[in-house]
Amino acid sequence: MEITRHFTATTFVVYQNKVLLLKHKTLGHWLPPGGHIDRDELPEEAAVREVKEETGLDVTLLVPDAPLALGDDEARQLIRPFHILLENITPCHQHIDFIYYAAAASNMLHPGNGETHRLVWVAETELAQMDLFDNIKLCALEALHLLRTYHEQPI
Repeated sequence: MEITRHFTATTFVVYQNKVLLLKHKTLGHWLPPGGHIDRDELPEEAAVREVKEETGLDVTLLVPDAPLALGDDEARQLIRPFHILLENITPCHQHIDFIYYAAAASNMLHPGNGETHRLVWVAETELAQMDLFDNIKLCALEALHLLRTYHEQPI
């Protein structure tokens, strides 16, 4: 049995101590915004694009690293994801998922056409009561803790 793998980007979005989750239309699970990385797209670009498409939100990615003083145009520092997970989607398919955390400037949701309209802002105390995959719950909690004292940094 051959296993296929796709690269994806997922973003845990936080606004005023709540994390955004959406009910996936096909899978029926509560998940953060995310999706496949397009050809020639950087993971951080996919992370921001997927949030915009699925929620209408503009977000600022949390940058875990200090900037490098590279001194020339030969290389560019990318935004490192907080985690990279190998996720089993079906017995024959996996996602290599770049996990980002982001702050939203607003909580006003405007999902794009064809996107799910079942979106909720969830407080830390509510996460324990939701039926979530362990990795979703753990990353949501970490995003909430890291962004609790977040001050906007440009990407």
